[in-house]
Amino acid sequence: QVQVVESGGGLVQPGGSLRLSCAASGSSFRSYVMGWYRQSPGKQRELVASINSVRTTTYADSVKGRFTLSRDNAKNTVYLQMNGLKPEDTAVYYCNAARHTMTINENYWGPGTQVTVSS
Repeated sequence: QVQVVESGGGLVQPGGSLRLSCAASGSSFRSYVMGWYRQSPGKQRELVASINSVRTTTYADSVKGRFTLSRDNAKNTVYLQMNGLKPEDTAVYYCNAARHTMTINENYWGPGTQVTVSS
């Protein structure tokens, strides 16, 4: 079982920055695709960004150019740097660790961290 824990959320003014961290337990961290998702009231959870084992990243169109996702395999941690935050970025942000092969099917979620962008 992999434990996933997010940190770094909070209240920030529009145009500000936050860095979210996600730590995952276990010795197979480098093989997981790590993703950040977000969910705001009344909306479905959506993918914000993901990074795979060779550090290829994908971003939602709404955050391209503003958010940067990176991973530190030595620390079992991924970081989501969020710049130019907008009120519409307000949501609970969830970290996900996923690994799917012919014989492995794993998907782990953290409890989430609140990000509020408001003046």
